[in-house]
Amino acid sequence: MRFGIFVPQGWRHDLVDIEPARQWDVMRDLAQAADAGPWESIWVYDHFHTVPVPSEEATHEAWTLMSAFAASTSRVRLGQMCTCMSYRNPAYLAKVAATIDVVSGGRVEMGIGGGWYEHEWRAYGYGFPAAKERLGRLREGVEIMRQAWTTGSATLDGTYYQVDGARVWPRPLQEPAIPFWIAGGGEEVTLRIAARYAQYTNFGGDPETFTRKSDLLRQHCSEVGTDFDAIVRSSNFNTIIGETEAEVLQRIDAVEARVAPYLGPEKTAQFIGEYRNDTALGVGTPEQIVEKLRAMQDLGLGYAIHYFPEAAYDRSGIELFEHEVIPALRR
Repeated sequence: MRFGIFVPQGWRHDLVDIEPARQWDVMRDLAQAADAGPWESIWVYDHFHTVPVPSEEATHEAWTLMSAFAASTSRVRLGQMCTCMSYRNPAYLAKVAATIDVVSGGRVEMGIGGGWYEHEWRAYGYGFPAAKERLGRLREGVEIMRQAWTTGSATLDGTYYQVDGARVWPRPLQEPAIPFWIAGGGEEVTLRIAARYAQYTNFGGDPETFTRKSDLLRQHCSEVGTDFDAIVRSSNFNTIIGETEAEVLQRIDAVEARVAPYLGPEKTAQFIGEYRNDTALGVGTPEQIVEKLRAMQDLGLGYAIHYFPEAAYDRSGIELFEHEVIPALRR
């Protein structure tokens, strides 16, 4: 199994109580620690407003961070989970990603999806079109980016996007192109786009959901004539780890206490509930997490991307995961 880690950027209220002037230092240091460690990739979210409630707390912009990480790390791959197609013109985004690929020495991953966070869509003046249009934009945008990266130019007279000889030079360093991670589990459209274009997918991590989406992806691959086994399936895991179950509970309590002043009682309960759920695949002792992830590996999970809500404040959980979980699942 391969492993990635999210760098906190504030979106999930994971930089609260840290002064804005210090936040980049925290993010850069975490990225450089991952670069020196066993992680294959670092990730951020492409969002503008915090969750589970929009607030005045920081949310740093994803592609700006990609550029900064490209210049401040040397090994780890750089991803977004996931870029919202409609937030940027796809030809422009292809140009941005190609530039960052050059700066990074060929380390960019393109996580891309249709988008869902209605509050920020409307706040930024994008409206909030129906899912059919959002996914139509995703399909056309991916085609534009693929053309741009493989040929240096893109032309498409689409329903949602029209480009005519948009030049993207230099092309990305990666051949034949920057890898696509098509994120989302939409069964009729998103997984079909993934079957046609993706090198990686990213969808639900519980065993039942993962199995269903995998079966549908296999079916779509068969229909469009692509190789299902060539697509790496990934999932994201919200992760709190401790040496003992008592320590796990203490860590969950600490996260809850940190976010409660910003979220209020109802949203705090919602936020922390997923960590207190016995079925949470990323929560537990090292032995428990290894057992749960190994079961997912047996179902075809090839890449696990972990979000540690403590990361900006306490790296000991990350270090425990690095020492006990990653080696066990890489063997």
